[in-house]
Order: sequence, then structure tokens, then C-alpha cells
Amino acid sequence: MDTLDLSGAPFTHWPPIPGAASDIHTLFIERAGLERLPDGIAQFTELEELHLDGNRLDALPDDIGRFSHLRRLSLYSNHVATLPPSVAQLRNLEDLSLGRNGFDAVPGVIFGLTGLRRLNLAENALDAIPAEIGALTRLRMLDLGHNRLRELPSELGALTNLTDALYLSDNRLRAIPESVFRQMTRLRYLGLTHNPLDALPTTIGELANLEELRVYNTGLQSLPESVAQLANLRELHAQQNRLMSLPAGAGALTRLKTLVVSDNQLARLPASLTQLGQLEVLDLRNNPLLSLPEDMDGFARLTHLDLRATRLATLPDSVAALPHLEKLDLRWTKLHRLPPWLHTLEERGCRVLI
Repeated sequence: MDTLDLSGAPFTHWPPIPGAASDIHTLFIERAGLERLPDGIAQFTELEELHLDGNRLDALPDDIGRFSHLRRLSLYSNHVATLPPSVAQLRNLEDLSLGRNGFDAVPGVIFGLTGLRRLNLAENALDAIPAEIGALTRLRMLDLGHNRLRELPSELGALTNLTDALYLSDNRLRAIPESVFRQMTRLRYLGLTHNPLDALPTTIGELANLEELRVYNTGLQSLPESVAQLANLRELHAQQNRLMSLPAGAGALTRLKTLVVSDNQLARLPASLTQLGQLEVLDLRNNPLLSLPEDMDGFARLTHLDLRATRLATLPDSVAALPHLEKLDLRWTKLHRLPPWLHTLEERGCRVLI
């Protein structure tokens, strides 16, 4: 028996365990009403994963360091506000989840855990990230979302092994230091939503492997031209901002499949945009858009085109040539007359909303 799962019901006692407790490598006691770790947990001497999410723990025992084989420790959604010094003994720890707890500062003991690959500090009350974060050079995922951060240390840029994700959404960030993204070339996901950003750093173009960029609801008035350098980008979500234009070179994002720029102030689109031959979803709703490019058939793979609440008075005939279009939303536009080819789209299975 390798895994013992005691989740979902109030913990009262240890059940009979077939074999030796030392055979248990993964222990789940989630949503069990725990206010402290149960007596007898020390018998699981070979634990590699300890999952304690959704309890009422306000502290870890001082001797938590005894679990020297621990690779994953998850305390999501508890009331923990500090960590005991013995956490420093968890030298094999790779995954540490402290999200939705009571931390108002990052526990310093974390910065000695240089083997960490994943660190979740989301949904706390953090207002600063110490420069020591740069010591965690093996991190592949870092979640700092839903805190109170007003600035980021330049040392964050030392996390050059961040591959999976960097979550910074729902903070109070107005700027990102230029140095942060300069060497973060392996990052695939970046979330900056719900921050009062004045601008994005030009170095965002250095994120050579970025596949998904989310910058919606940030108040941005523009995207830097360097965004066009993100050659591996698949999804760009920049809705609910104040964008008046898109980068002129946006057509260089040839792998882009989803572009969401609804609820902005776009009156025109860059001519290069129709070079996005892989684009499947284009959401332009609620913009003061006056025209579309004449060569819309460049969007050869487009399946969804949302033009709701734009100021379009006419549509280019090239829309009719989009072979994979499944949904065309024209509600609340300024169209004077409906083009006759709309019926052709409907007959081949495209859903047209007027």
C-alpha cells in the first residue's frame, strides 16, 4: 500500500493500515477538519507526499523536518501564517503549496529550499517579495497571484528555469522591472491580469517560448511592439483594457490561435493581422471598430469571429471565404444592410447571430 487517503470526513483516528506505516509514501488528509496534525503521524517515516488542503491548521509542528523524504507538501486553504525553522530540513522538497493561508510575509525559511520546482503563495496577504526569491533557481512554476504586491524585485529575473507558469494576477502592480523578463526565455505561461499596469516592459519580447499571455483588465493603453517577437505565442488575452491599437507587427505571431481584445478602444486593426493563418478565435466585441481588413480570407483557420457592439457599417466579402467559420456574431453593429452571402455561411453550418 503506497497511498493512504483519509480525506473528506472529520479525522478521528488512524484506521488499520495493511502492512507497515513505513510503506506509505503518499498521505491525503484533506477537508478533515484538522486543527493540528494528528498524533501518530510520525509513524509514516517514508512519506514523500503530504496533502493537507482544506483544513483549519494554523501551524505545522516544530519537528516537521523529520519527514526528510518529503517531496511534496500541500497546505492550500488553511490558516497557517508562519513556518517552523525545521522546514529547512526538507531538502528533498520540490512542490510547496501555501496558497490561501494567512501569510503577510514570505517565510524566510523557504529561500533555503533550493530544490523547489513549484511554489504556490497565492491568495495570501503578501505586500512584498524579498530579493532572496532569486535563490530558488530551480523553480518551474511560481504563483504569487491574489496578493497585495505593489512591486517586484529585479531578482525575480534570476528564475531562468521558470518553464510552466508565472502567475502575478490580482495584485497592485503598476510596473514590471525590465530585468525580470530578460532571461526568462523558457516560460510558457504568464498571467498579469487584474493589475493597474501603466505599461508592459519591452523585454516581454524576450520570452521566446511563451505560449499564453493574459493581460486583461489591467488598464493598458498599448502593447509594446516587442510583443510581436513572441513567435511561439498561441493565446493572447488582452480584453477589458484601453488599447487604442495593436502592435503593427502583430502578424508575426504566426502560431497564434486565440486573440481576445474585446472591450477596448480599437478603431482599426493592423494590416499585418491577416497573416495569422493559424488563428481560430478572434474576439473584437465592444470596440469602436470602423472597418475590417479587406483580405479576411487570410484567417484560413478561423472558427469564431465576434464583432458584437462594434461600429462596423459594412463587412468585406472575404469573410464569406472563411472555410472553417462556425460562428459569426454581428449583434449590435452598425450594419446598414446584410450581405447576401450570410445565407451561404448559414447553409454550410455557420451560426450567424444578428
